[in-house]
Amino acid sequence: MPRFVIDCERLKYPNNGLYTYCSELGQSLIKLVAPPEELYFYLPSYKQTIFSEEPHYNQKAWHKLWMPYSKDIQVWHTTYQLSDYSPESPSIKRVLTIHDLNFLYKPNYKHRISGQLAKVQRMINKADHLIAISNYVKQDVLQHLDIGNTPLSVIYNGCDVKSFPSFDNPLYRPSRPFLFTIGTILPKKNFHVIPCLLKDNNYELIIAGNANTTYQKQILQEAAAYGVQDRVKILGPIDEESKYWYFSNCAAFVFPSIAEGFGIPVVEAMHHGKPVFLSNKTSLPEIGGDLAYYFENFDPAYMQDVFAKGMAHYAATQPMEAIKKHADSFSWEEIGEQYLNIYRSLLA
Repeated sequence: MPRFVIDCERLKYPNNGLYTYCSELGQSLIKLVAPPEELYFYLPSYKQTIFSEEPHYNQKAWHKLWMPYSKDIQVWHTTYQLSDYSPESPSIKRVLTIHDLNFLYKPNYKHRISGQLAKVQRMINKADHLIAISNYVKQDVLQHLDIGNTPLSVIYNGCDVKSFPSFDNPLYRPSRPFLFTIGTILPKKNFHVIPCLLKDNNYELIIAGNANTTYQKQILQEAAAYGVQDRVKILGPIDEESKYWYFSNCAAFVFPSIAEGFGIPVVEAMHHGKPVFLSNKTSLPEIGGDLAYYFENFDPAYMQDVFAKGMAHYAATQPMEAIKKHADSFSWEEIGEQYLNIYRSLLA
């Protein structure tokens, strides 16, 4: 009987995009597999997660040297392009999802790029089918790596937003209209350019996510330069209820990231019909489409102009329903079907 194994080792790092990807893909596949197919999860051994009741294999650190699991496995899906874990049996068909090659664009990282590319190339060489989560990532792969004759599909991430309409107790309650953003607070997210949007208005800025201390200081220093530091709140990680509340109640969502393989928070904001302001870099124009507003550069005066004109356009045209419909196209059920069809095709 076909046994599909999903590598969810990245679940050991909560509050980031890979955690969400693994958990949501796994939940969708649980609903879709059909006997005699079997679905197993490869999970961190010290942290039984949402899949603890499902058939699973326990991840151990020494599996980097030797992976004991191979018997009865037909397909192994590696869900992270830099994974250290992969069975060696040549009889197992392998799927590899590539989320990004962001290391290519990190400042002061040139000395490590060749090593990282070599590691991804080794994973590609083992794969029977490759998946990129956006056309932007696909083009990066084709430009910098050799995929040979291995099929490469683009499957966008899904986004099924959890709803808590009766929740009204956020971690922090703004006292005025606010802008919202969320993500791991690192330089690649470019959050330090947002405080300029608070100049000459009454907005607060709410930033949620795991914070790098040095970069957090840079954001607050930028806010101080505009005299708006009292209106910038960096909350750290938040729970799903608070996240829902901030998306539901924000005046706009701002996401000027310069290194993004996909961008799930963009879809979450659009699910609520909110105006979204994005950088025009990497994958974000694919995700926002023509219903988002874009920063082509990060000059403060230019950004302020884009923001003011975007908010005015949103108020005048009231595009909420079109924005929500666009967000609904990123369905995990449909995306799970696409993955499952690839697993099945490898055994045909």
